[in-house]
Amino acid sequence: MSRNCCLAGTHKKGPRDLGGARGRLVSLPDRQNAVSLIKQAVKDGARQSKACEALGLSERTVQRWMQGDDVRVDNRKNADRPEPVNKFSEAERQAIVDVCNSERFKSLPPSQIVPTLLDEGLYMGSERTFYRVLEETGQQHHRGSAAKPNRYKPTSWCATGPNQVWSWDITYLRSPIRGQFYYLYLVIDIFSRMIVTWEIHETESADHASEMITKACIKQGIAALEWPLVLHSDNGSPMKGGTMLSTLQRLGVVSSFSRPRVSDDNPFSEAIFRTLKYRPGYPRTPFADLEAARSWVHGFAQWYNEEHKHSGLKFLTPGQRHRGETEMLMANRRKVYEQAK
Repeated sequence: MSRNCCLAGTHKKGPRDLGGARGRLVSLPDRQNAVSLIKQAVKDGARQSKACEALGLSERTVQRWMQGDDVRVDNRKNADRPEPVNKFSEAERQAIVDVCNSERFKSLPPSQIVPTLLDEGLYMGSERTFYRVLEETGQQHHRGSAAKPNRYKPTSWCATGPNQVWSWDITYLRSPIRGQFYYLYLVIDIFSRMIVTWEIHETESADHASEMITKACIKQGIAALEWPLVLHSDNGSPMKGGTMLSTLQRLGVVSSFSRPRVSDDNPFSEAIFRTLKYRPGYPRTPFADLEAARSWVHGFAQWYNEEHKHSGLKFLTPGQRHRGETEMLMANRRKVYEQAK
């Protein structure tokens, strides 16, 4: 037994590597190595059955491998395997594909197609054959109404100046009544980060949004611009409502929406809502009424546009960047730095 244990330990691949060799294709070098180890163990006094067991082989398998004193090559790989006489030709396979993609059957599985054809006295192949042919052509799961979804790359907008791309969204502000909220509609220019316009209402609707956008476009003179304004939002019902979309079309504004089920496609609006609700002075209790909410947001918008030095704008205020004062202010800062040096 001790010799058997040593035998297993000296085998390069371990005692179980050839386990279950019956029915498997074992390479000629592995066969020769196993037979050599078994012969050496028998020569050292071990029983052949125990030596074979240590390698996970049966004695019958080792006998089958031998041809005299030499190890036979496994010729199963080179066996002559003629094509089945009933194998479908390429024309027959194409006929199945054409039937499955026809207007009549393009949205049905083979389990529905084959019985229908049989009822009409037509046999083109078994149900399993239909499934196999569709699987081989990559159409088993994606045909007709179950076609692969159209993966499109969303349109990206790059603003190089003010009033080119606006982003807007709606956030909740707590009211005195539990479960009811005031709705803050807010539009921000993504180039200057300036709050273009905002409104607070007791309801969330496309009508309020269309009126707000109309007034903002008039105030900013969007109609006189040489380029179309892009208005980006998520996929909420006020953003995609019929009233809102018709208003944007009338104003010549290009609508842009986030991808479905993607949470980070409207980052500018989400960021300013975070700034608003974590601003020192934001009430920790619900707003007393609608006027109180409007008064607080009015003060926040004034501070954000004209006092808040935005880290993404080289610490200029959004209002300064929107009015085109960046170069003058930055040149003045450089002058001060040079004088200090």
